[in-house]
Amino acid sequence: MPEGDMAKPLLGRQNVESNASLIAATGNTTVGILGSGDFARSLSMRLVCSGFKVVIGSRNPKRNATLFPSAAEVTFQADAIKKTDIIFVAVFREHYTTLCDLSDELSGKILVDVSNNDEINHHKESNAEYLASLFPSCTVVKGFNVISAWTLQSGPRDGNKQVFICSNNQEAKRAIAEIAHMLGFTPVDMGSLCSAREIENIPLRLLPAWKIPVFLALGLFLCFYTYNFIRQVLHPYIREQKNKFYKIPVEVVNTTLPCVAYVMLSLVYLPGVLAAIFQLYRCTKYRRFPDWLDQWLQHRKQIGLLSFFCAALHAVYSLCLPMRRSHRYSLLRDAVSQVEKKTDPWVEEEVWRMEMYISFGIMALGLLSLLAITSLPSISNSLNWREFSFIQSSLGFVALVISTLHTLTYGWTRAFDESQYKFYLPPTFTLTLLVPCSVILAKLFFQLPCMNQRLRRIRNGWERGRYVKFTLPRASGEFSSGETSSTV
Repeated sequence: MPEGDMAKPLLGRQNVESNASLIAATGNTTVGILGSGDFARSLSMRLVCSGFKVVIGSRNPKRNATLFPSAAEVTFQADAIKKTDIIFVAVFREHYTTLCDLSDELSGKILVDVSNNDEINHHKESNAEYLASLFPSCTVVKGFNVISAWTLQSGPRDGNKQVFICSNNQEAKRAIAEIAHMLGFTPVDMGSLCSAREIENIPLRLLPAWKIPVFLALGLFLCFYTYNFIRQVLHPYIREQKNKFYKIPVEVVNTTLPCVAYVMLSLVYLPGVLAAIFQLYRCTKYRRFPDWLDQWLQHRKQIGLLSFFCAALHAVYSLCLPMRRSHRYSLLRDAVSQVEKKTDPWVEEEVWRMEMYISFGIMALGLLSLLAITSLPSISNSLNWREFSFIQSSLGFVALVISTLHTLTYGWTRAFDESQYKFYLPPTFTLTLLVPCSVILAKLFFQLPCMNQRLRRIRNGWERGRYVKFTLPRASGEFSSGETSSTV
């Protein structure tokens, strides 16, 4: 990053002056860093730009001095330790023992462990706990390990803003939290040092909330792709001896993608229907849902984003269909056939069907785009709960209805055409309608006044069999106690 960009602190002067303790932290605190790697260089640059005095402890200060900002002092490790009480240990776990010779100098210091592992739970104890065992006279704080060197250089505007901190010493945690705040990050207290193992696992997880939705999408894709392959490629090859294998990379995929997108969108709203059924059956909202339903409810965001992804791919594939050589050949063949037979290719019903089909598809994709955008944290944080609920729930249900109309106009009268039942298999779109139509009918059923009122009472805290005493008003407008009781 250009040096000029780094010269500007992330927090303005006005923000700093609003907190006297933070002014004292920047004006009087000298921060030490042991290590000269990428993270140490980025951290030193961020600290200097935020107004801290920085001392770098290196085994070879002359060689590494040019790697750090000119405002930072680069010296030997022992000298750096003597000049500060807060030290960031930016070395790998296997090199912790090289600091044992400095145990006397480190006594009483606050050591901030920023290390990570290569694998989840690679060691029996966390790196921070291991560091604390090597230096029992020091106070060890785990923090800044979820922040990358790039985020430190570019600022929290281009990366994760949260800094997870844990330690057995509250004062040490408070000091490191103030430093994190001055660097423009949001400190999050994770408790005692035993939480360090969980914090160290965070950067190693690969999309933990996406595993089930991704496998679900892949499973649906494989099922529908196989089904479409049998109908569009295998059937004409066996029954008519026609080679349709050229459809495999584009046309079969394009037929499969909307099926996956449509079913995935319905799976976003199906768990809400099931949750309402459980609440109506139990007449309470205070009993836990089954684990599978609870997990399903938590993965709705990821399922919806994957639905949008498949729908977007379907739109791109559809736009590319006329570019295929096979498509141009089919157009020429149809044109020649129409000229020879002198038939009129204009069919009013088919024209209206295609116009409505495309129109509903564009509207559905537009609403899915809105749902996907508002799912991003930067956008959802700018919405209040009513706005977010309206977009994700109300407009999401509208998107499901329009997607159903898109599917129905695509099918039109094909469901009643015998030629569409290849190998006695129904058209693919009829299968995709099962779950979405069930969700839509259930949603409409719950909107009936009798069901909607009962469900609302349950979600407001009503329980079957629970009685609440209330009093009848007297003439003076006051209430007496214990005169009658009624069910809420």
